Amino acid sequence: MVAQAVLEAPRMFNHRRGLWGYTGTAPDGGLLSVQSTGMGGPSAAIVVEELVALGARRLVRIGTCGALDSALGLGDLLVAAEVLGEDGASRALGAPSRMHPDPGLTAALSEAGARPAAVVSTDLFYDARAGLHERWVAAGAAAVEMEAAAVLRVAELRGARAACLLAVSDMLTSRGRLRIGDEDLERAGVRLGEIGVAALATDGEPPATP
Repeated sequence: MVAQAVLEAPRMFNHRRGLWGYTGTAPDGGLLSVQSTGMGGPSAAIVVEELVALGARRLVRIGTCGALDSALGLGDLLVAAEVLGEDGASRALGAPSRMHPDPGLTAALSEAGARPAAVVSTDLFYDARAGLHERWVAAGAAAVEMEAAAVLRVAELRGARAACLLAVSDMLTSRGRLRIGDEDLERAGVRLGEIGVAALATDGEPPATP
């Protein structure tokens, strides 16, 4: 859906490992790729390695997150100002416990309509460890997701620039997990793509990969 919404004449150039990737013309006339990474840091790290090997120099992870901050609502859009690496992949790659996405891309994403916030990357979608969310909140995280730390670390190691744009799909509350509806999730996904493209267009560099 994102590729159809933001690209002119998108073509599937990749379906390795069941991860579909489309390339087409962006609104500014440049070539743009929209590539699935799968879930979790290990899968995302493989994809970023291979995208950079193919020539990608700017990457914007777009995806979903669970809100830790009660002030957030379903469908809210966040740009990661800081990423706390609580995942095994980024640690195996030697990442620090706190990482900062590319400042230029992050500023462009914020100006295009997303709220800056600290997020935490973890390995488990369903994680019942006692006190975990409270510890993340105390460390400053407003939301939790699964890929940003690995994406940022591989990009850093390979000389690429990367940032992270998220939509709140889950609310982690004392009453349990509240989830966004399918239609609202699809609309949020398209909006993420539109903001990512707008940010890449104003970032001042040639061809990009969200």
